[in-house]
Amino acid sequence: MDLKLLAVAGGQAPADIVVKNGKIVNVYTKEIYEGGVAVAGDKIAAVGDVDYCIGEGTKVIDANGNYITPGFIDGHIHPESSSLSIRPFAELVLKHGTTAIMTDFHEIGVVSGLEGIEAVLDEAKETDLKIYFVVPSHVPFSPALETSAGQFNYDIIKKALEREDAVGISEVVGPYILAQFPDLLTSMDLVNKTPGMTNQGHLADMKGPAMNAVLAAGVTTDHESLGPEDALERVRKGCHLMIREGSAARNLEACLKAVLEAKLDTSRVSIVTDDLHTCDGVNNGHLDDAVRRAISYGADLATAIQMVSLNAARAFHKDDEIGGLAPGRRADINITTGEEDFKVLSVIAGGRQILDNGNMLVSYAKADHKPCLLNTTTLKNPVTADSFKIMAPEGAKKVKVQVMDTLPWIPITTGREAELNVVDGVVQCDLEQDVLYIAQVERYGINGNVGKAFMGGFQMKAGAIASSVGHDNHNVIVMGTNFEDMAVAVNKVIEMNGGQIAVKDGEVLASIAYPVCGLLTDLSAEELAAEKVKLNDAIHGLGSPITIPFMFLSFICLAALPCFAITDVGFINVITQQVMDPILEVLE
Repeated sequence: MDLKLLAVAGGQAPADIVVKNGKIVNVYTKEIYEGGVAVAGDKIAAVGDVDYCIGEGTKVIDANGNYITPGFIDGHIHPESSSLSIRPFAELVLKHGTTAIMTDFHEIGVVSGLEGIEAVLDEAKETDLKIYFVVPSHVPFSPALETSAGQFNYDIIKKALEREDAVGISEVVGPYILAQFPDLLTSMDLVNKTPGMTNQGHLADMKGPAMNAVLAAGVTTDHESLGPEDALERVRKGCHLMIREGSAARNLEACLKAVLEAKLDTSRVSIVTDDLHTCDGVNNGHLDDAVRRAISYGADLATAIQMVSLNAARAFHKDDEIGGLAPGRRADINITTGEEDFKVLSVIAGGRQILDNGNMLVSYAKADHKPCLLNTTTLKNPVTADSFKIMAPEGAKKVKVQVMDTLPWIPITTGREAELNVVDGVVQCDLEQDVLYIAQVERYGINGNVGKAFMGGFQMKAGAIASSVGHDNHNVIVMGTNFEDMAVAVNKVIEMNGGQIAVKDGEVLASIAYPVCGLLTDLSAEELAAEKVKLNDAIHGLGSPITIPFMFLSFICLAALPCFAITDVGFINVITQQVMDPILEVLE
């Protein structure tokens, strides 16, 4: 029992911090009224009239008539997508009012297993960001279709769920439930039988009987709704709707408008970012930007705040700990402006003031990374230009191939057929048809696999780009107009111990090193954003119109995202979950 908290709440001792003269946004009742908040240690002691909590030593923060909200909670985010190690990531999101996140650190797990994730969680303890660990439900994400260094099976999941910060398992893929993957079903059953734990769904393109089946199996949330039909079905069937408004996918307008126009209860609706690009975080913010957008799409301020705080906590049965301004809750408090120009002015996280009128009061030291997070790029075999050639059947002069195209607004692939020439037995790409070479190279020194296919949608006219960030295996993905530049790009990424690069005519145009798991850097968000602008400018100079091409490229390796993918194992038909030959037939 926290006796100090009781004393402050009861008026027998002064608060450590009192925020007064504000308008309280009550996410429990959706009311807004005048008042303040008193803090004792890392907890809220009182809400409303809190003048009685002010005494000797109390730090008084005047809200000056602005709004007092709970700290924001992102219920589904992969911090690794920012390319920042956890401490600079924490600085970035705390500045924008996010005081807690639910995350699986799946990408770290792919490279370095549970040991790597626990190392990052230890690094995060030096920050003021509250992190709840949603244990990866399976690694590799697509068994038999990709190679990863880390592994998550039932035994490892069971061990991870015993952690104090664990809240369930993440990314439970609907089709894998329907296929009755034994390890997955056993893990889900464990979660179903453990009080307070949840099965967090990944239910892309699921509806009707399939949706009923996965919900019956114990899935409670989904973040993959792309439009009104998806959103309404999930809410009506009791599935917590996590509307994604991030850098790779923006579904808030369509999904939220559908919910509001249908006048549905929003208590089981939250807004998540899933993937946050550094430049977006620096230029636009995090969940504060989502609040602005939600308001512009018709939500009132209290509802918008509820969807980035209490509702996210509810989805994990943590609303008695975080998510609202109430006695006994963690002291996560934002002072913000109103609906017309919403922005976060000041932030208190866990009872400590982090931001004061836009000025950061904290800075976290660079972590001393454990060995399991470093030196994670090793090639089993040398990579040369020949590594990427797709050979046609003997004697062929022209072939019909399957091309996968990325959509320009979300990194989901569609299929198209193209006729390509064959020169000296090698199938040639065709820039006029927007058909590029794409490949993925296994980078853990395990088997030396190189998967190869044809890519459209990026519209590059020269050079090659490569990255050690490739969901959900994080082998090196490379795309280009010629084999020589592709080889240079891959070898440079390996030399950097991971990173992203653009190459033309054998010369490096721009690059960023990611020495932590081949995924992350210790640069600040602002420093990294500046480097990413240079890298993106280089790719745009090669002809690609996609705003954030590397983030889109990273999803082309995801063998659980429709309709096609490339992994180190080969060209994947995601619908059938099989490796296919990109050459469909010989034409002449």
